[in-house]
Amino acid sequence: MHSFGDTFLEGFAHILDIQGVDHILFLVALTAFYEAKNWKRLLVLVTAFTIGHAITLVIAGLDLVRFRSDWIEFLIPVTILITAISNLFRKGDKGAVWSYVVTLSFGLIHGLGFSNFFRMVGDETNIVMDLVAFNLGVEVGQIPVVIIVLLASLVATQFFRVSHREWKRFLSGIAVGASLLMIQENWIF
Repeated sequence: MHSFGDTFLEGFAHILDIQGVDHILFLVALTAFYEAKNWKRLLVLVTAFTIGHAITLVIAGLDLVRFRSDWIEFLIPVTILITAISNLFRKGDKGAVWSYVVTLSFGLIHGLGFSNFFRMVGDETNIVMDLVAFNLGVEVGQIPVVIIVLLASLVATQFFRVSHREWKRFLSGIAVGASLLMIQENWIF
């Protein structure tokens, strides 16, 4: 049986695990659009992602739904690609509500990517508490990634005088390239 703290740390580590770079890359792509002064809006957006992640973990953790892992492994980098490309064309904060809906939906897909592992390590007698602890760990684990990207953005724009538009393009370009490689590695067609 896992303690609340152990399961929380598993969720936290899930975000920061370099072997799970897809999650970090998604957060980089998501954060790239925002400047540090928009941190509150970004935090709400990241929380929408966690909510989507949590929903699928609950559904899958209770064994109510199963998806083929090869499809999920293919769709996760597709979500990164879509997020990064949208950064290149989106202007201002138009469509903010739509962004929350899309991000929550992408969280659903990312949550499915981890649901099989969670089913194996979760304690069936305490599934609700494990899910709460794990998802809180995920949410807290995302914060350092977002802070690092926002701080890098601040340094680039304030100290090196890179326009936010160019910084956004730079980060989004990295996310596009990496996601295309991941899509190729997980190609299912």
